[in-house]
Amino acid sequence: MTPSDHYLVDVIGFADVERSMLASIFALAARRDPGFAQFDPGSSGGRTPDLYLVDAENPEALGEFKALRKRANLPAVLIGTSSHGTGCPVLPRPLQWARLLQALDDLVSSNDDVAIAPPPAPAVDPRRSLPGLARSNAPQGAVAAAGQRMMGDTVLVVDDNATVRAFMQAKLAPFGFDVDFAETGEEAIGLSGQNEYTCVFLDVVLPGIDGYQVCKLIKSNKQAIKKTAVVMLTSRSSPFDKLRGSLAGCDEYLTKPLDEDRLLEVIAKFLPSGRKQAERASRK
Repeated sequence: MTPSDHYLVDVIGFADVERSMLASIFALAARRDPGFAQFDPGSSGGRTPDLYLVDAENPEALGEFKALRKRANLPAVLIGTSSHGTGCPVLPRPLQWARLLQALDDLVSSNDDVAIAPPPAPAVDPRRSLPGLARSNAPQGAVAAAGQRMMGDTVLVVDDNATVRAFMQAKLAPFGFDVDFAETGEEAIGLSGQNEYTCVFLDVVLPGIDGYQVCKLIKSNKQAIKKTAVVMLTSRSSPFDKLRGSLAGCDEYLTKPLDEDRLLEVIAKFLPSGRKQAERASRK
């Protein structure tokens, strides 16, 4: 998806911590269809914002938005407890990734003033399949989005449970990731030796070698240490289990059942853009 296919969202107000979080959200949201990118006057190519995200609890930000709104009917989502007479949809704090993206989707679909021609429908690559599920059962939107491969980030999901694989497919597909699936640790090792993955979502309990061993083997590759994040997926949440994951070299530890907001946060964190943002923050 090119920048011209994005809806540009102008972020008004917000403290540094929330602005950093929003930057991560929009780095991920830019991959969707429709895509949402944060408005940057310096790199917008002369375009003006399509949507606004406003800190309604910041009087200066609210005043700035109301001044802009006097000139035109600007579609916006307000973060706070009240619409302050604007009639705009309101989301409460704390910010939640999935709810914010849904609110932006709803705003676009309900506002005729925000019209951007959608990108052409991509061709679907039939070579990749979802083990344990018939491809005909996959949602059409998910299959189309999976064919976009727009940013070149490849993800590996390793889990012997078909339900978990289906859940991950549904959550990853809208963001255009190229997704591979494995049901055993041996399959995962084979795929990771043939492909370079941005992120590997790895179940701990697998047929054959377990997830901890798989993680160690993946991280034994010097290139993978820098470029591949390993996220353990497990129902085991004790401090001992998390310590084992850390010792194996995993980058994150997510417990089942998976929380969608936490999953999106982790995905954004390990995108190349998210890694660069974290590196910049660590140098400050």
